[in-house]
Amino acid sequence: MADDENLFVSPYSVSVALAMTYAGARGETAAEMAAALRYDLEDDDLHAAFGALETELEQRNRDGQEVEQHGAEDSDETDALGYQLSSANAVWAAKEFPFADDYLDLLEAYYEAGDHTVDFAGDPDEAREEINAWVEAQTNDRIEDLLPEELINASTQLVLTNAVYFLAAWEHDFDPDGTEPAPFTGLDGTESEVEMMHQSTQLRYADIGGHQLVELPYANDDTSMVVILPAEGEFESFEASLTADRLAIMLDEATYPVVDLALPKFGIESKFDLRNVLGELGMERAFDGASADFSGMLEDDDSDLSITSVIHETFIEVDEEGTEAAAATAVVMGGDDDGGQPDSVSMTVDRPFLFYIRDQPTETPLFLGRVVNGETFDD
Repeated sequence: MADDENLFVSPYSVSVALAMTYAGARGETAAEMAAALRYDLEDDDLHAAFGALETELEQRNRDGQEVEQHGAEDSDETDALGYQLSSANAVWAAKEFPFADDYLDLLEAYYEAGDHTVDFAGDPDEAREEINAWVEAQTNDRIEDLLPEELINASTQLVLTNAVYFLAAWEHDFDPDGTEPAPFTGLDGTESEVEMMHQSTQLRYADIGGHQLVELPYANDDTSMVVILPAEGEFESFEASLTADRLAIMLDEATYPVVDLALPKFGIESKFDLRNVLGELGMERAFDGASADFSGMLEDDDSDLSITSVIHETFIEVDEEGTEAAAATAVVMGGDDDGGQPDSVSMTVDRPFLFYIRDQPTETPLFLGRVVNGETFDD
């Protein structure tokens, strides 16, 4: 990824897909994956934790749907953005390949991953199209052609997929009449014109050393977007030093003033293979056909199985009403081949910024991104 590119990813989607893969890893392959992915729980506890998180997010989605339904009954408004947070997993296994029932049962029990049998050897393109169609359906057609042509071939034995879709209205929406053209200065100093939204609302806000943070809640109360505007000229150093602990400190020190906020409308689409990134984190054996050990997936140890690709694709659109976002991840495997009047502050997001969408009760980062170039906003 170039330094001047906008980026959007779903840590949640990637982590779920890789956790399903890790469930079948053994020996040094499992040890490397656990270290790279920072797993510090026993295997049973780890998968139970992922299962509990999936269940809680499903409940969040049901609660949001109920609130939306009751709101519609009490209002004549029919064009509300609504709320949806859904996640789905699936296993795509080659016909007649000796996958272990215990492995498939674990994925079903903790990840609700339905088992699909496909003919990778006889018709790999048809199998690819079936997987892509499933992803499109789970993401409301926002993620199309996740698996490109020729990625799936006759040596493919297993594909593990996760898809997540998010749609939510702001708790405090932006008035479209207040949106107007404004300059945005990119990371390379290039100035472009963007559609800048405006609102003045009491929000969670922090300013620490010139680094500004604001949290924009969605209407369901449990999810929010956190926007971080590093001090002018310090984006790259701030981004490189940002950790979960530092972010937690900023949130802890936040107050609730009235924020005069200017935020650009934006859209981002990203797609990449995470193989090199995961390798740099130390997860090397999983991609090496000669040394990978995924025997936990198999009825016997005679079959070679390693990861060939980890494809991740995302979409986000942010406007006056709210946010729509989607992500999908595919792990492809095969053989060798305070009181009183609040203060008032101003925050104008007219230069590179970071953002993430989080589930507040579980503190789960569902999506995160960087915006450094206003010229490439998708319409």
